Amino acid sequence: MFQTIIIPMLLGFSVFMCGMKLMELALHRLAGPYLTRILERSTATPIHGLAVGTATTAFLQSSTAVTVISIGMVNAGLLTFPRTLGIILGTNIGTCITTELIGLNLNKLAVPLLMTSVGVWILTALIGEIRLFPSLRKLKWLDSLRSSSVAFCGFALLLTGITMMQGIGPAVQESGMFGWFLAKAAENLWWGLAAGAILTAAVHSSVAVIGIIMGFVSIGAMPVDLGIAVVLGANIGTCFTALLASIGGSRAGQYVALSHVILNLGGALLFMPFIGELGAASSWMASSASGQIARSQTIFNILSSLIALPFCYLPAFRKMDPVTQA
Repeated sequence: MFQTIIIPMLLGFSVFMCGMKLMELALHRLAGPYLTRILERSTATPIHGLAVGTATTAFLQSSTAVTVISIGMVNAGLLTFPRTLGIILGTNIGTCITTELIGLNLNKLAVPLLMTSVGVWILTALIGEIRLFPSLRKLKWLDSLRSSSVAFCGFALLLTGITMMQGIGPAVQESGMFGWFLAKAAENLWWGLAAGAILTAAVHSSVAVIGIIMGFVSIGAMPVDLGIAVVLGANIGTCFTALLASIGGSRAGQYVALSHVILNLGGALLFMPFIGELGAASSWMASSASGQIARSQTIFNILSSLIALPFCYLPAFRKMDPVTQA
């Protein structure tokens, strides 16, 4: 078990997280100078906040990063709590981009993409630092090209890590503990919800957990309905990082983290009785089992955010924003 499951799992997770952090840092470097300004100026209404939250999360490939940035801005007095409500809804929609890309089974592109991105990075280093081509050194897009190459390198590592973690599927399928879990989950899908929440809170990455579940479902090690239950639980577990970020902050910042919990926990509890319908809708939109998991995640997040959006316009929230009351 140690050699067939734990070591490959840890290696794959390390590569995956390395890729995620590379993507996040590179994309943040590209958008960082404008991100705070965008969040500050483009969140006048919840619908504006939803659009901005969706776009920034889709670009940064990290709902946690946008949520933590929002909490930091509220703690610093740059944003009010009501203006973050739409952003929180948008982060849940924007984070679906990563799972949808994984669902496309782009694993075969990992090595070519990694080699290309490393080659581009080396080229930009030769031009910018070693001054191999002095005439090109002052080009404005050189830094953006370097950051983009790092982002693509991170995505290639992400795909590689997912492939490594999914490779333990057959060994996990033969383990007694997994068999026990499947037996319990066959009696009650709430076991899947709990497992998804605990695993995601432990590894701080819902995408990693969902990616592993895609692999299990694709090889038939786990039924689709149980996979969807784990996905709903992963959305609950992802709130743990936001709660940690809010500790010691202002009350408004804690409200932001709490709203994130309410959205994901409430959405998961709302959709749990309708896992069969969610699976049927995802199967209609995707032919592969892994694609169904990605589609169910997208459907869940979009519907949860749209259902919650009207509540952001309640007068009680509007009165908490001094800008709208001015």
